[in-house]
Order: sequence, then C-alpha cells, then structure tokens
Amino acid sequence: MESVVKALLGPTNTGKTYLAVEKMMTYRTGMIGFPLRLLARENYDKIVRIKGESAVALMTGEEKIVPESPSYFVCTVEAMPSERRVEFLAVDEIQMAADAERGHIFTDRLLNARGTRETMFLGAETIKPLLKRLLPDVEIETRPRFSKLTYTGIKKITRLPPRSAVIGFSIPDVYALAELIRRQKGGAAVVMGALSPRTRNAQVDMFQSGEVDYLVATDAIGMGLNMDVAHVCFTSLRKFDGLKMRALTPAELAQIAGRAGRYMRDGTFGAAAEASAMTQDVIDRIEEHRFDPLPHLFWRNPDLRTTSVEALIRSLNVRPDKAGLVGARKAEDQQVLEALARDAGIARLTDRPARVALLWDVCRIPDFRKVTPEAHAKLVGQIYRHILETGRVPQDFMEKQVAFLDNANGDIDTVTGRIAGIRIWTYIAQRKEWIDRSAYWRERTRAVEDRLSDALHQKLAQRFVDRRTSVLVKGMKAQVELFTKIDEDGVVEVEGQQVGKMDGLRFEPITGAGKFADRVLISAAEKALQAEFQNRAALIAAAPQDDFTLENNAEILWKGQVLGKIAKGRDSLHPTVTVSVHETVDQAQIDQVKARLNGWLEVYLNAKIAPLFAALRTLDEENASGSARGILWQVAEKLGTMPREQVADLMKGLGDADKKVLAKTGMRTGCDYLYFPMLLKPAAQRVLAILWKVWNGKTQYETGFATDGKMSFAADRAVPRALYLAQGYALAGTRAIRVDVMERFTAKLREVTRQDKGKPQILPLELLSIAGLKRDEAEDVFGFLGFRVTKETKTETVGEETKETEILMIQPKFRKRKAPKRDEKEIDPTSPFAALAVLKKK
Repeated sequence: MESVVKALLGPTNTGKTYLAVEKMMTYRTGMIGFPLRLLARENYDKIVRIKGESAVALMTGEEKIVPESPSYFVCTVEAMPSERRVEFLAVDEIQMAADAERGHIFTDRLLNARGTRETMFLGAETIKPLLKRLLPDVEIETRPRFSKLTYTGIKKITRLPPRSAVIGFSIPDVYALAELIRRQKGGAAVVMGALSPRTRNAQVDMFQSGEVDYLVATDAIGMGLNMDVAHVCFTSLRKFDGLKMRALTPAELAQIAGRAGRYMRDGTFGAAAEASAMTQDVIDRIEEHRFDPLPHLFWRNPDLRTTSVEALIRSLNVRPDKAGLVGARKAEDQQVLEALARDAGIARLTDRPARVALLWDVCRIPDFRKVTPEAHAKLVGQIYRHILETGRVPQDFMEKQVAFLDNANGDIDTVTGRIAGIRIWTYIAQRKEWIDRSAYWRERTRAVEDRLSDALHQKLAQRFVDRRTSVLVKGMKAQVELFTKIDEDGVVEVEGQQVGKMDGLRFEPITGAGKFADRVLISAAEKALQAEFQNRAALIAAAPQDDFTLENNAEILWKGQVLGKIAKGRDSLHPTVTVSVHETVDQAQIDQVKARLNGWLEVYLNAKIAPLFAALRTLDEENASGSARGILWQVAEKLGTMPREQVADLMKGLGDADKKVLAKTGMRTGCDYLYFPMLLKPAAQRVLAILWKVWNGKTQYETGFATDGKMSFAADRAVPRALYLAQGYALAGTRAIRVDVMERFTAKLREVTRQDKGKPQILPLELLSIAGLKRDEAEDVFGFLGFRVTKETKTETVGEETKETEILMIQPKFRKRKAPKRDEKEIDPTSPFAALAVLKKK
C-alpha cells in the first residue's frame, strides 16, 4: 500500500494529539515525535496503560526506555530514530519548523520522516500554505476548537478569578507574580521551561488538585500542558526571544491563551493592568483563530560531510534550494563545534573522518545549563578527549561530576542550575558507546535528578504557597524594620529580593513585578537607603581629588558612579555643577555634595587648562591696555584658539608693552591664529572640547573629540568648525590641521611660492610632511588655501634605463582666500567678556 501523508491542523483544544495517538495504535507499529520531553513522557505513560510496557519505547535525549521488541516509539522530535521503519509516523506541533532555534529539526522531519503506510503532521493552520508548497500531495484536515475563547479585558492581578493562569516572560517576573499572588490569594503553582518534568508535574498537580487556585507560568505553558485553566492573564505582551525584546505575535498569544477552557468548557483571556492593552485586531484574531501564515521554515543540511572539521562546517552552512525554506541560524551544536575547531589541540586530534564524526556527535550534547557556547565547548572538549584516549568517559570523572551535582541545598536558582547540570550527564549516560556501566549511570543520574526535582518542588511550594501574610506587607503596616542589603556594586536587596541599584546618590528601582509589589519593595528600600544616602554624601564631601573623573558627555563620576554633570555657567571657562540625586535625598546632603563637586571642578580645570587661567591672572597683574585685554578675553572666550583676523583692529592698536604682556601670558601670536601651544596637548584638548559642548549645549553628541594630538586628520563634516578650533585645529578643506602646524605649514608655503610668483613650481614633499599630509590629500588642502595642485611625470635616464617619476606641481589660483566668518553671537551681558563690547565701541 502506498504511504499517505496527512496534516491535521487547527488551534489548541481540538483533540489533534489525542486523535494521532489513537490512530497510531490502530497500526502494528508506529512512532510519534513531540516537541517536549514532558509531552513524550505523558503520552508514553498513556500508551503503556493501554498496550503494556513491553510494547512501548520512550526515547528522549535524557531518557530511554526500550523493551526488546517495541511496537510503538514515543519520542522527542530530536530523538526520533530515523533508521527505524514503522507503519505510522506522526510529528506534533509541526509549526515549530518556523522556530529560529529548533525549527530545522522539525523541517527535517517534515521533509524526510515517513511512515510506510501513513504519516501525520499535527500543528497550527499557520503552516498550511508552506505545507502545500513543500508537500503538494499532502491531505490537509482542519479541526475547529472544541470550546470558545473570549477576551474579558484588563484586570488587576489581585482581582483575577480562581483557576487563572498568570503569564510572565522571565524568571524574575514569574517569581514576583507568584509572590504577589501568594500574599493576596494564598499561593500559586509555578511552571517554567527551566523546571524538570518531574518538578513541573508536581507543580501542576498542586493546581489540578485545588491546593492552589492560581498558576504563574512563562510561555512554556503554551505547549502540551492540559489543565483546568479557566482564564489566562498576560502581564506583558513582549518577551526576550534570545536576541531582542519583541512583541508576541497574535499566533503566539493564542497558543498560550488557548490553555484556557479545555474540551467543551469555554475559556477566557485578558491582560493585567501592568500590560499594554491588546488591540481589537489582535483580540479578534485570537478569538476567531485567524493568523498570518508562516513566512518560511528553517532548514539545515542533513547530508553532512565528516572528511574534516572544515568540510563538516561547510556542509552545515549549505543554504536551502527550495522556496519557503531559509537557512537556520547557527544552532547550539554548530556554535560548540566552531568553538572547538579553534582549539589547536582538537584540530590535531580530528585527523580522520571517524574522529570528526565523533566530534560532531559529542558537540550535540545539549547545553541544558544555557551557558555560552565557549563555556559548553570546554566540557564537550573534555569528554571528546576522554573518549579518544580511552574509548570511554572515565568512571572517576563521571563520579566526580555527578557527586558535585548531587546536592539539594541552596535556593531555587541554585537547585535549578544543578538540575540543568545533571541533565547533561543523564544524556551522556544514555550513550552506551561512550560509557561503561551505562545502566548504572542511567539509574544514578535519574535518581539525582529526581532528588533535585523533588527538592526544587518543595522550595517553590515553600516560597510561593506560604499562607503567612507577606513579610513586606507586615513591615509596611506595622513599621517593622526589613532586612536590606547593599553590596559593593550598589545592588540593593530587601528581604533577599533585588529591588534596584544605587548609582552615586541615585536609586534605580527594578520595576515590572506588578504595581503593588513595586510599591512595597521600593518604599522599603527607600526607607533603608536614607542612612546610605547620608553616609555617601559624607564620603563624597571628604573624597580626594582623584576619586572624581569627568566623562566625555560632561558627567562627573565618583568611583565610577554618576554624581552629576557640568552645565553652562557664567562663561565658557566657568561652568557650574548639577547634581543627580534620588528624590528622597535631603537638601542639606545635596548642598554638601554640590559644594564638593564645584571645588573639585575648579581644581580640575585649573590643572588641565592651566595656561588659560594663568593668562587671565597675568592680565590682572600687568598694566595692560584695553586692546591687549580685549584680545586675550576674546581668545579665552573661544577656549584658547582663534583666527587673528577676528581681532585685527585690536591688534593694530597694540604697543610694544602690550605685545610683551601678551607674550608673557603664553599666547602665541601667529600670522593667522592666536593660540596657546600648551593647550595643544591631548588631555587639555579633551577638556576644551567638553567645555565647548557644555557652553553650546552639545553634550549629547559623542563625536568631535581630537584627543590624540595628531598634526592633522580627516574632519567630520557634522562637527562644527568652532569645536575643532576650540581644540586648536583649523579646517583646510576636509582636513583638520593643528594651528601650530598650520602656522609652520603656511609659512613654508609662502616661502616656496615667493620664489617664482605665479608660475607652477615643484611641491616639496617636506611641505606635506609638516602637516602630516599624504600625496592624495594635497589637492584638497592646497585648493582651500588658494593653490592649484597638478601632477606631472618627470623622466630620467640612468645608463640604459629610463625612469619615470610622478611629481606634484603647485601654482596660485590668483583668487583671494575668504576670511573666516566672524562669530556674530551676542555676548551675554553678565559675562566678563561683555567688557569687550565696550572696547569695540570705543
């Protein structure tokens, strides 16, 4: 009989899985793949009750129960034995082929896994168009939902009806929601993907038995958990998908909301007050089960080459050639493989195909701990070397690893981490070809996982099903002092709960656990932080100069923590300080800190740009004329550098005594620029740039710093000319040239062009080196300065050889260079520079 391929599609609660299992048992042999180990175990138990243990095999990565001659195989999709021929084959949740992480496995089963008589794929209707495209002969049957799903609007968490499931999308959110419900409703069961199947089942049993009326879960609830849920409440419509925060699609929301109302009982769904409101379009789609079709499925090449590691990686990176398929992102196993491929020791060992194949097999050990690929690769590399050296994972090595994890002490996260660790060794114990005494280790690792799972269930119950009135609520009502901890990184904990972080004199709360929980936790933390604020203010007031730093964005840091910013003051050289503090810090403490920061800033600026302040003091000490004072005040206002033409009138009125005074200030009077050579240093330039940005309100821009002291560099057109000038750089075309270099450069240029005025001359390369220019940069710079640069070829004959050399020629354009535009900005009448206006009028 020719094999037939069918697809049974529809929303949740349509009986698809039940029908497929029933159908499988009408055949002599069959296999069904589920997306979760939990689902595989649940259906295995059901079939065993009907067919008996000897007829049914269970195959998951961590658990294998295979009798001598099984008729039926119940597996996770990854563990389906492709070499096994069966009459009936089914894959559940086939729309998972569009999952970025695991989708390529489901796609492989869709394209290649077949029963000899019947193949059935179960899933959502969103995959229907792609099924038709990829499997033209597929017979598709859609099934309606048994019960109705209705949106009931927004409700507060504390006002949800019994038999509600509350959905959060992170472990901290789930914990916070469960604690809120414990305080207000007496307790909640918890379901998360990180829980072992045994722990998850025990938590669900509490809900099913009525021990608790509420369930708090991540989106793990959306697949395969059949419970008496009447209402599903979303606390958020966004989640982190491993790469970024994003909004859930209507189909994803429906998969979760569909847990409400099982079989013929109608269900409801809604949102918590903390969540953004669902749009009417999304609501309609969920209620009517109308969703956009999947755009593509993820595919990875199943035909792998193991002639070398490089060949293996290349074969993994082969792209699909069928419409509707896209290449999968690098999966965990490939990332581990590539990490190990960079290990020279591993590279030496993989010198033959069999060893490459073994390496790939070992790389597929799942990373249940969810560490980085590099960290997981270290463990995988150890196991690979052991197997190559002795043919087996050593017994003492296995014992050490398992014994370390066999410890049920610690908090929820610690025990959860140990469960993830033991699951790796449970997986390894299933590989008879890797380990001696495989049966012993399967039992041993399973026993450890069971003990840890039971302990985790107890810890979850103790924490989230405690009938006592909340400790925090008692503290707020009875004024009981709460235990508050602040670690050296500023992380604040209240009664063991992380509530935020202190940064300088600011407190940044961690919100999102629900309005009630946020209010209680933050209020308790703020109460405890008063003493800390007072203590920190005293420490800051007494802190030495080196404890403070100034950032490029004008922020002032104290030991790496933000205290405030420098802001526009009475003039560009005298900024003021603003302090960033939490609203509960009192004014006396603010004044104390502000006084210290102003004192620090004065010392800091006097050290970093000392020549400017020294020059201004010299004016006060010397009997300088109004012209000399006016010139220096203008240069100071421009932060130490300005074009000479802008004070040309005042320069004409200088006598010899004035010139001596100006020279004594340290200011250099060039042909084109007035500047302070000592300010053309990287440290001073950075501070001058910050002062310019503060005075001009540009501190939010990160560009424009010229802090490496180069003679010249390519200018950023988005950076104002005045900002470059404040740091001692003049613009010439697209180049910024340090003004002292520009003075030498233009002086040499005048000397060269004076020799034969108006006629082309050879451009000396030493002229380019003065300004740090390359040959291809010359035309732009000289063009700006009023010269034309051309290229000529010079031919020389040396003996019998003729040599051609490209030379640069320079010639004036006979066009007068425009003077730099004067800054017409009105001077603040309260500024000391306002006196300059009086001088100009005279």
